[in-house]
Amino acid sequence: MAKSQIIDGGYRWAVASRTLAAVGGGYALTSLLIVAVSLVLPLLGISQAQTVFSMTMASFLLYAAVIMAVFHARTASRAWIGLVIVSIPLGLLVVFLLGRGAE
Repeated sequence: MAKSQIIDGGYRWAVASRTLAAVGGGYALTSLLIVAVSLVLPLLGISQAQTVFSMTMASFLLYAAVIMAVFHARTASRAWIGLVIVSIPLGLLVVFLLGRGAE
């Protein structure tokens, strides 16, 4: 086998990590973003039904964009860090808005 055809285990783990980040992390990030926007827009006067419908349609584009961003990252760890950095504020916003609505 030629040297260029040999793929080491590190490369395979990096691809597996990126795939997991794209599928699982991308889904989680997209879900958080959709929930956050769906909770904010009714506060601005847009009907809840219209908000949910619009965000459901937008979720397909957002999920695809997150997947492309994960595979565009220089390394798998940068992709994971990027997902976490964006997800934490969104998660906190969702928790705040859900807690605010429970009162």
